Amino acid sequence: MKIAVIGAHGNAGNLIAQEAEQKGHEVTAIVRQKRNDNFEHIIEKDLMNLNKEDLAGFDAVVNAVSAWTEETFDIHTTGLSHLANLLEGTDTKLLMVGGAGTLYINKEHSLQVMDQPGFPDEIKPLGKALRANLNRLRSFSNLRWTYVTPAFELDIDGAKTGKYIIGGEEYFTNEKSESYISYADFALAFVEIIENDYTRRTCQRYW
Repeated sequence: MKIAVIGAHGNAGNLIAQEAEQKGHEVTAIVRQKRNDNFEHIIEKDLMNLNKEDLAGFDAVVNAVSAWTEETFDIHTTGLSHLANLLEGTDTKLLMVGGAGTLYINKEHSLQVMDQPGFPDEIKPLGKALRANLNRLRSFSNLRWTYVTPAFELDIDGAKTGKYIIGGEEYFTNEKSESYISYADFALAFVEIIENDYTRRTCQRYW
């Protein structure tokens, strides 16, 4: 498969790109500035400057761009809208790296993790931005997309175990009431989702 990864210098994007390459896919890293990269194919462009020609011919486009301050949260929705406009009506699938706060905690899908009283105040603004992003994503009628959400605890230092569960849109935990996955296992699960054309999914390690 031909896969483009936007934000390939970030924690998630870099590991997703590496994992896809290791599995034999043709990966193009889309980055704002080149570094000492090992990627064979690189496009040096800001997300908002990408055009249809840049993304033509890919089977999948991964948006792993992250924003962690309120001043930059807007890139979640503006970036999505830009990519959707480029990919609507094509066979290319857009895959977004999401946040656990958007997962549902009831069968009716009326309450999300971030609606719980114990949701940390310091990440509520990010949760709201990601929820708006997901709602915006749902509004496109002619776009192939998957929103991929990691477990609540996403561990940059965690080991690659290959032990994970790919679930649906509901929040779930293990027998210890833990919601955890390493970045390495998340990248592994993410590539599996690309390969199998899953719809919206959440990824969590099992023990």
